[in-house]
Amino acid sequence: MEHQYKVFAGSSGKPFAKRLCDYLGIPLSPSQVIRFSEGNSYVKIEETVRGKDVFLVQSMGLQANDEFTEILFWMDAFKRASAKRVTLIMPYFSYAKGDKKDEPRVSIRGRVCAECIELAGADRVITMDLHSPQIQGFFKINADHLKAMPLLCESAKILGLDNAVVVSPDAGFAKEARGFGTYLDLPVAIGVKKRDGHDEQARILEIIGHVQGKDALIVDDFTISGGTLIHLAQGLKEKGVKKIWVLLSHVLLNEESLKKIENSPIDGIISTDSLYNPYIQNSSVVKLISVAPLFAEAILRMENDRSLSELFHHVPPQVLKASLPDKLLTFNK
Repeated sequence: MEHQYKVFAGSSGKPFAKRLCDYLGIPLSPSQVIRFSEGNSYVKIEETVRGKDVFLVQSMGLQANDEFTEILFWMDAFKRASAKRVTLIMPYFSYAKGDKKDEPRVSIRGRVCAECIELAGADRVITMDLHSPQIQGFFKINADHLKAMPLLCESAKILGLDNAVVVSPDAGFAKEARGFGTYLDLPVAIGVKKRDGHDEQARILEIIGHVQGKDALIVDDFTISGGTLIHLAQGLKEKGVKKIWVLLSHVLLNEESLKKIENSPIDGIISTDSLYNPYIQNSSVVKLISVAPLFAEAILRMENDRSLSELFHHVPPQVLKASLPDKLLTFNK
């Protein structure tokens, strides 16, 4: 019997969408994206969606502007093709960093993007680890906010954490860091950092908490340049920390940034496949776990009129089994 829902993927969402469809046991629906030489994007649905629930998989990641524009065109195409309901599966929302007017004459970019996605036709959005939880309020439509923390913590257990401390890079992430510490039954330390401009670099001024002689587990929602992580790792080494691991929800490192991480005191990074990043695919320092099964489980619950709230703090065993790698996470620094 044909399913009443279909999953499509944007140009950068296909690897994630295929893993999601494998969990669901359905094929990825065919679609086409063309990017013309002057920069225009063209999208086409290659099968009927009339009367169907449609899910589009597309993050705003390394090509945020192109990916965002493509999302709008997809929303419009599905609505014009008479889809019953259109849900955007957006594991990473890049413009969530623009969540406030913190200086004169600037745009609240996350709010602009949310409004555009609604106006283009989205009925619902499912995302993960927004930079600020209040960004859910930027959407008037339902916006479900999944968490990578339980999966990241389960993967961290593979490393062996008998004498470790969870470290937040700043006070802003301290609440989330306490969640990691509670899950892993570890103490928490906090870095104090200062950012002087928009150059993606921050200076670590102090580390609050006992870290000497311990292994450190730095936790954060994302990294772009790796600068904060590297400075924090150097500060931790000066404080007598042994091994340094990093847990991230999203990783946007490019080739140059990855080399800096490889030459830093950081022993390894565990992150998720929330966005397609070709620079880290064969990295010896960055290892990925998949959150596609988590989003697939959200789809199943939506289609069966079940609550998604359990997924916000607890990962079902079947999702955990499908998400973690078959082999132990090994780092070859």
